[in-house]
Amino acid sequence: MNFKARILFCICSLVFFVSNAQSVSDTILRQKTDSIQFKFKYKSLIIPAVFISYGIVGLESGQIKGFNSVISAEVTEDIDDKTSIDDFSQYAPIAAFYGLSALGLKSKNNFKDKTIIFATSYLLMGLTVNAFKKTASVERPDGSSLNSFPSGHTATAFMGAELMMQEYKNESVWYGISGYVVAAGTGAFRMYNNRHWLTDVVAGAGIGILSAKAGYWLYPITSKWFTKKARKLSSNWRSNSTNTKTAMIPFYNGKNIGFGFVKTF
Repeated sequence: MNFKARILFCICSLVFFVSNAQSVSDTILRQKTDSIQFKFKYKSLIIPAVFISYGIVGLESGQIKGFNSVISAEVTEDIDDKTSIDDFSQYAPIAAFYGLSALGLKSKNNFKDKTIIFATSYLLMGLTVNAFKKTASVERPDGSSLNSFPSGHTATAFMGAELMMQEYKNESVWYGISGYVVAAGTGAFRMYNNRHWLTDVVAGAGIGILSAKAGYWLYPITSKWFTKKARKLSSNWRSNSTNTKTAMIPFYNGKNIGFGFVKTF
């Protein structure tokens, strides 16, 4: 087994442990009549906190920096051709988060609630990643820029994987595990392409997981905010067209974060 395969195997093994541990100790989502009850559990913070802490400590730790350099040197030595698969795989768990429901699999929440949770998670993840990138100023392994820490691709992928786990683990835990495997592969390819250090990937994974969990914890607040905004926009625009429909869509292009409003007739 070559070095790249060992890296991917180790990450996938770790992800398998994470997803199984979270399936029993994670945030509990219960449906009661028409309201959703969310229960915060401190144990849910342990794994993402460890991941993020490892990345932060690695910013100053000579030992961890040395380990980063060894891994990067090994990966660079074995590189044949770079691949762009990570640019697409980062979004695969998010696509499955919605797509599995479209294929008939029962999720915990309906489309509207999932979208509010996703928007909240995505916004928190994007803000956190960009805040770290601007303040840490870590040079990428290939020397192309000073925004290596943390990995945004990995954070996006792990956020989607955690959303999958929360929505479909009652149907089968393997849906969430598959999402984590894809997310781990995304992080591995970021290192394979010499775009990130190991600490970037680990911290990105922690940020993604934590952002997804926060999306559920904050749902009672964000659902009211989104509903209020949607009603206000609908009321303002209905006067112009009785057949108008509106939607709020979050966006994050790697630099900017915000919401777009789509109006259809």
